[in-house]
Amino acid sequence: MRRVCFLLKVRQERLAEYRERHEAVWPEMLDALSAAGWHNYSLFLREDGLLVGYLETEDFAAAQAAMAATDVNARWQAEMAPFFENEGGFEALDGAKPDEAMTPLTEVFHLA
Repeated sequence: MRRVCFLLKVRQERLAEYRERHEAVWPEMLDALSAAGWHNYSLFLREDGLLVGYLETEDFAAAQAAMAATDVNARWQAEMAPFFENEGGFEALDGAKPDEAMTPLTEVFHLA
C-alpha cells in the first residue's frame, strides 16, 4: 500500500462552509472513493486555508483515473471548485483543478 500526501489551498473566506460540506459527503461519493481504491483518506485544514490530504492506495494514478471516470466525482468537483477559485482561476497547486492538483509530496521519513 502506498501512502500519499498532497497540499491544496482553500479560499480562507470559505473555510467554514468547506468544513460543513465535508461533514456530509455524499454516500455515493464515499462509495466511489472506496471502489476506486482510496483508503484511509483524510483531509486536514489549517486556518489559513492550507489543506493537507492523506490517503493510502495500491496505485495512485489508477485511483485518480478511476475517480475521474465517475459521474459523482464530476458533480462533486463542480460543487467544490468555488472553494478553490479566485479571480485568476484556481488557487490549487500549479493552477490545476483541485482533483487534478493532488501532486504527491515526497516521503522523507516514516515510522511504522
